[in-house]
Amino acid sequence: MRERVWLVVAVLLLIVVPLVPAAITHGSPAPLIGLPVESIIVLALLALLPWRAARLVVATGFGVLVVFALVLAGIDSGYRTVLDIHFDPLDWQQLGDAFGVVRGFIGAPAASALLALLVLVAAGTIVVLSWAALRVAGALRPHVRGTTVLSTVAAAWIIAALVGAHVVAGQPAAAAASVRAISASATRAAEGIAAVAELSPQIANDPYRDLPGSELLTALRGKDVVVAFIESYGRVAVEGSDVSAGVRRVLRDGEEQLRADGYASRSAFLTSPTFGGLSWLAHSTLQTGLWIDRQPLYSKLIRSDRFTLSDAFGSAGWRTVSVIPSNTDPWPFGTSFYHWDTLLDAHDVGYRGPSFGYARIPDQYTWKHFADTELARDAQPVMAEIDLVSSHTPWAPLPKLVPWSEIGDGSVFDPQPAQGPSATEVWQDPDRVRQAYGQSIEYSLGAMLDFLHQTDDPNLVLVLLGDHQPATIVSGQGAGHDVPISIIAKDPAVLASIDGWRWQDGMLPSPDAPVWPMSDFRDRFLDAFSAG
Repeated sequence: MRERVWLVVAVLLLIVVPLVPAAITHGSPAPLIGLPVESIIVLALLALLPWRAARLVVATGFGVLVVFALVLAGIDSGYRTVLDIHFDPLDWQQLGDAFGVVRGFIGAPAASALLALLVLVAAGTIVVLSWAALRVAGALRPHVRGTTVLSTVAAAWIIAALVGAHVVAGQPAAAAASVRAISASATRAAEGIAAVAELSPQIANDPYRDLPGSELLTALRGKDVVVAFIESYGRVAVEGSDVSAGVRRVLRDGEEQLRADGYASRSAFLTSPTFGGLSWLAHSTLQTGLWIDRQPLYSKLIRSDRFTLSDAFGSAGWRTVSVIPSNTDPWPFGTSFYHWDTLLDAHDVGYRGPSFGYARIPDQYTWKHFADTELARDAQPVMAEIDLVSSHTPWAPLPKLVPWSEIGDGSVFDPQPAQGPSATEVWQDPDRVRQAYGQSIEYSLGAMLDFLHQTDDPNLVLVLLGDHQPATIVSGQGAGHDVPISIIAKDPAVLASIDGWRWQDGMLPSPDAPVWPMSDFRDRFLDAFSAG
């Protein structure tokens, strides 16, 4: 009796587990009703092979194939949920960054334990599937009817495939879920390789590379120009959502303060090449005028000689600065590709305060350090890109604004992480996640407005934009990739140079504001502010 029970368990494993990749892909249990061809093939092979060692290799290979398909389907589902894209196997290096985000959620020990558990589950599943295949094949082999049973099942699968039979509406009875999951990943990898090949002529076709510096950005001479990305600052933050009311209030109040301080602004939307993460794709798209929407393209781009906005400013006489407070490791491409004169990361800004989850340094401190060290130099105008991180997922714990004069080395922030909910608490409820996201954007905008209020620089020009929309849990299913962008300056001539863009006055673009691909910005910006 016990043997029969274990045989039934083995049969069920062979029927159900190879179908799980399809269930993960569709987000529904319906694909679990079907006949997996992978199990039919492995049983046929095991029935034909006379050598025990060969059968063990085949059974193990079957387990590895199914688990590999499960892993690919699981990662792809995560990418679609968070980033609104399919996983490209060529992006495998980014799984380390994903692990870093998880570590920011739950802490390094818990993240390491979770990773170890997943590895153990994967290894255990391979063992269990191998056992199930050998167990069922062993029950069939001693009997002639084993071959008959396999032949009958295989014939049923072929007929079901040919006639398109469905056990459940929309789900074919003849299934190859594991093979399809692997095949889909291979297809995406092939598409990625083709996209990389197409990038080379796009990199080479650049009308700005050979322009002399004397002809570039002439309308901005003597100005300090800052391009600031606010992490996850998407269209959802400013319109039509349960998080936008607070953000809109901050922007409206901020506009009043800006006008009082002598600033004016124009705003619109850009369509980002990424969603929910992978911010560097947006940064490189804005800088190069190329649509960089996948990691292999980025990897090729930053090893090229494409002319960037930072190159243009450097060629025209600006001192260029990169401020990335989330970076803790050396970034050689900052000098070899972007050609920044100065690179500031987490180790270079003198911060002595607490970290706030993934965001190691509060935005307000970043702005204060930049104002005190980089803008304070009078010898040469500065062009900087600042990649702000306080609004990076998991949006908890969050910093609060402090008086500008008290920021110091950041130790003033010491009590703040314990004063608000942790990421674990926030992520127990989707409504709290959305609320925390909105609060993080309000903080980031508030820090930027505080910087402008405190910085009395008549020659300051600020380009403020989001890098991408927040993850689906905030943006919702089917959300677009648009992000707000504003140009803020005191000199009326700066905004007069972009009159032809028809951007809207103020920092709060309306739903009918212009929308450009983010890749259009470099060329339009250089055209608007350069000679001729």
